[in-house]
Amino acid sequence: MTITPPALSVFETVESEVRSYCRGWPAVFDRAQGARLTDEDGHTYLDFFAGAGSLNYGHNNPVLKRALLDYLERDGITHGLDMATTAKRAFLESFQNVILRPRDLPYKVMFPGPTGTNAVEAALKLARKVKGRESIVSFTNAFHGMSLGSLAVTGNAFKRAGAGIPLVHGTPMPFDNYLDGQVPDFLWFERLLEDQGSGLNKPAAVIVETVQGEGGINVARPEWLRALRELCDRQDMLLIVDDIQMGCGRTGAFFSFEEAGITPDIVTLSKSISGYGLPMSLCLFMPELDVWGPGEHNGTFRGNNPAFVTATAALDTYWADGQMEKQTIARGEQVEQALLAICDENSAYGAHFRGRGLVWGMEFTDKSRATAVCARAFELGLLVETSGPQSEVVKLLPSLTITPDELDEGLRTLARAVRETA
Repeated sequence: MTITPPALSVFETVESEVRSYCRGWPAVFDRAQGARLTDEDGHTYLDFFAGAGSLNYGHNNPVLKRALLDYLERDGITHGLDMATTAKRAFLESFQNVILRPRDLPYKVMFPGPTGTNAVEAALKLARKVKGRESIVSFTNAFHGMSLGSLAVTGNAFKRAGAGIPLVHGTPMPFDNYLDGQVPDFLWFERLLEDQGSGLNKPAAVIVETVQGEGGINVARPEWLRALRELCDRQDMLLIVDDIQMGCGRTGAFFSFEEAGITPDIVTLSKSISGYGLPMSLCLFMPELDVWGPGEHNGTFRGNNPAFVTATAALDTYWADGQMEKQTIARGEQVEQALLAICDENSAYGAHFRGRGLVWGMEFTDKSRATAVCARAFELGLLVETSGPQSEVVKLLPSLTITPDELDEGLRTLARAVRETA
């Protein structure tokens, strides 16, 4: 496919230099449906990006769109702060009946604001309020958001530097296999906790991603997560799982921590919880942690009722019968087999891959190659992005509703992009 770079004058002259995705994908997108986007010149692209994980059910999912249009056409409440509305009630009932009760999770549900970093900020504030301590432990290569509290528990040096001030009260520890298995899990962490001379303030909580998406598709082993849960229990620390990108079925089960058989004290969700790309986030926590005073943490857009409508439709359509998890695991096996073949073909370049469900990453000895692969994939009509602290990982994040044929098409295009950048 030959793509003529569009005239981006208004974007270049009016929009801030902070824009990023448009630099790697120089097209003006106009329409989208399912797993495909179309630009204003009529070029179609297969989407292995899914709105950075916000579109698990694809673009303009017809079931969710119909529910949203019906709601808007009857003049349903659009903006409601945290007032009680019929849309919020329907969502809470579906979330409780379809997600929480079948998993024996007694979580209270908080609407902290519309973005993932809002949910993380709420989780950190709540942990500190409950425990009366300031310190939060995070992990190497973690990413939890771009506001100050979330940045303090984020590992990426470039993103942290953007804060412009010291980021305090966060302490990083090694993520699973960070030290290549040379040191027993949590030896350093627990030694610091028990040593009165270590200088580590007693943490209120530990925050972790089960799969580090922005950090490079680093997958924590179930046994590592179980050991972390046990460590938190022994040391009187709360366990926060950031499931903003890996939740809502991305790894197979609705919550990414289900495979490990653990129950976090606090969970953050966003991105695909609305199902339609509409801003929405949740902070879930055990009932005994619900010590908030009314309005103690709030936000003007915490009651996004159109998002409640599409979220309810997504839960009722895709999660009531248990089939979505099985489908995602099957699609993941399809990706795994394709990546195995690509990496075998490129073994001389140190190609290797990792992932779970429908989130995968591929890396090469030459760390710059990931960017070249993504650029060539775009030229061939496939949207993939990089991740990792040096943008060294090709990250695959297709929608959960992608068809096997579409998935195969994208994987063949990826293989060609890898081959043509060798």
